[in-house]
Amino acid sequence: MKAYVFPGQGAQFSGMGKDLYDSSVVAKEMFHKANEVLGFDITKIMFEGTDEELKQTKVTQPAIFLHSTILAACLGDSFHPNMVAGHSLGELSALVANKTLNFEDGLRLVSKRALAMQAACEAEPSTMAAILGLDDAVVEDICEKVDGVVVAANYNCPGQLVISGAVPAVEKACELATEAGARRAMLLPVGGAFHSPLMEPAREELAAAIEATTFNTPSCPVYQNVTASAVTDPSEIKKNLVAQLTAPVRWTQTMNQMISDGCEEVVEVGPGKVLQGLFKKVDRKFPTSSAVLETA
Repeated sequence: MKAYVFPGQGAQFSGMGKDLYDSSVVAKEMFHKANEVLGFDITKIMFEGTDEELKQTKVTQPAIFLHSTILAACLGDSFHPNMVAGHSLGELSALVANKTLNFEDGLRLVSKRALAMQAACEAEPSTMAAILGLDDAVVEDICEKVDGVVVAANYNCPGQLVISGAVPAVEKACELATEAGARRAMLLPVGGAFHSPLMEPAREELAAAIEATTFNTPSCPVYQNVTASAVTDPSEIKKNLVAQLTAPVRWTQTMNQMISDGCEEVVEVGPGKVLQGLFKKVDRKFPTSSAVLETA
C-alpha cells in the first residue's frame, strides 16, 4: 500500500512551483486560478520572492498548499493513493488530494486559516521551541510544571517534540528540558504559538468557514493530525480539522499507525523532504521518495 504525505509550514523556498508552471498546462491554469481566488499574485512571490516575503504566514501557507496540490494534480494517472496524511497545514493539501475538498475550496480555507492564525499570533507574544533527545512523556511533564501556557504541539518523530505557548513559559520549559538532559532545546523562528490554546481565536474563525464548505466522501482514508488514525467520514474530518489548530500534531503516532495499517511506501508531495526524514527516524529502511512530475 502506498501513502502520499504533504508537508507543512517551513518547507517553502524561492522558485517553488516554477518548474510545474513551465512544464504543465494543468499547473499553469491552477496557478492562474489561485491568483484569482486569493486576490494577489502569489505565483510571482513563489517564483521570484525573497525569503522574507515567503515567510509571511498569509503567503507561506497558500504557497506550500499550491505546490503540493498542483504537483499532485500533475501526476495524473500515476497518482493512486491508498492513504494520505499531511503535517499541520499539509492536512488541507491531503484533503484536496483525496478529493474531500475541491482545489478552490481548499485554497480558500488555507487562506482563511493563515490570516486567522496570523491575527492570533499578533494578539499575544508567543512562540515555539524544538526539544530534541528526550522522551515525549518527559517533555509533557515539564510543560505541566511550568506556569503559563506551554504545551506539546508537534510530535514529529521519536526524540523530537515541538512545544508551543507564551514566550516566558516556552523559555522556562526549554531551561527545564536542558536540565533534564535534552540534546537541544531551541526557540524556533515562527510567528506564534501554533497548535496551542493561544490559537483559539483562529480556531473559532476557521470553524465557521469549514462548516460552510462542502466536504465530500474521500477517495481514500486521511490520517488526521488530531487522532493519528484513518478517517473517511466527512463530518468527522471537519471536526478534526477545526480541532487541529489548538491540538497537537501527532505525526509520530500517525506514521506508526499508517505502517501498522499496511503502508509499505511513502511518497512526499510538495517542497522539501522533511516528512521522508521523519519516516526514516521511525524505520531507517522504510521506502520513501519525492513525487516528481514526469515530462515528455
